[in-house]
Amino acid sequence: MTGFLRALRLLAMVVWVGGLIFFAFVEAPTAFRVMGTNQQFALLIGGSLDTLNGFGTTCGFVFLLSTIGLWYRTDPKGRRLLLTEALLIILMITATQIVQRSIVPAMERDRAAAGGDINAVPIDNAARIDFDRLHHLSEKVEGAVLLFGLGVVFVMAAEDQRSERVPAARR
Repeated sequence: MTGFLRALRLLAMVVWVGGLIFFAFVEAPTAFRVMGTNQQFALLIGGSLDTLNGFGTTCGFVFLLSTIGLWYRTDPKGRRLLLTEALLIILMITATQIVQRSIVPAMERDRAAAGGDINAVPIDNAARIDFDRLHHLSEKVEGAVLLFGLGVVFVMAAEDQRSERVPAARR
């Protein structure tokens, strides 16, 4: 059972962090290069981000439930690492929900106020100014989610390393 819970946690992190890396470093730049910043680009990126954030939130809850299952099978020293991981996951879920429930809807309202194409309005338009501010904020928050996720990965690596140490008496 412990092996299954560890595998579930690892899979959750692979899907979430891998998805964030793919989105930020492959999909968004490629879509920008191929499509420019037109309405089709906005629909693709917005839809992808919505799906990615849904997957991320689900992965976060799977990770937390698996961590709770491991809690009772782990020694007190190992529990500190589990607690650190859980806190980072909670920060990731919270940040993801801020983007999904607050920032993205506000960006969509700005896009609608600009007639559907934010790039069609002048850069001094109030809706575009707010959209650009929110877009920058969403990039920062999603970047923080990625950093927290990488933090979880590194703590998980330390957890595995700790269990592989050979006591000095055995060397």
